[in-house]
Amino acid sequence: MPRVMAAKKNPLKLNALQLKTLAILQQMARSPNHAQPGDQEGSVMVSNFPPPHGNHYHIGDAVVAGRDATGLSNPNVFAVLERKGLLRSLHPMGAMLTPEALAYETGLADQVLHRSDH
Repeated sequence: MPRVMAAKKNPLKLNALQLKTLAILQQMARSPNHAQPGDQEGSVMVSNFPPPHGNHYHIGDAVVAGRDATGLSNPNVFAVLERKGLLRSLHPMGAMLTPEALAYETGLADQVLHRSDH
């Protein structure tokens, strides 16, 4: 029987900061405070970036450490994600996430997005 190849992890070769930023943008896309339907099928517009709350950010049901969210204020991160076809940058106002961005497995969501256990 032929072996089925598993999906390649991080096929776009995003670096750690880009992956963290994408994980945060994906969380924002699930939050009504930050997301609305995009202009193309399956896309989501994220905006209303959260202000820092001390050394962290609140995004929907998750808390993100400030050190993990530095990419939100970095236009170069948005430029790379745009070049890779994951979003249309409207930095610093927001981003239009593509369906590919929403489905991309960052592998960092559990490390970046902290949720209450109660």
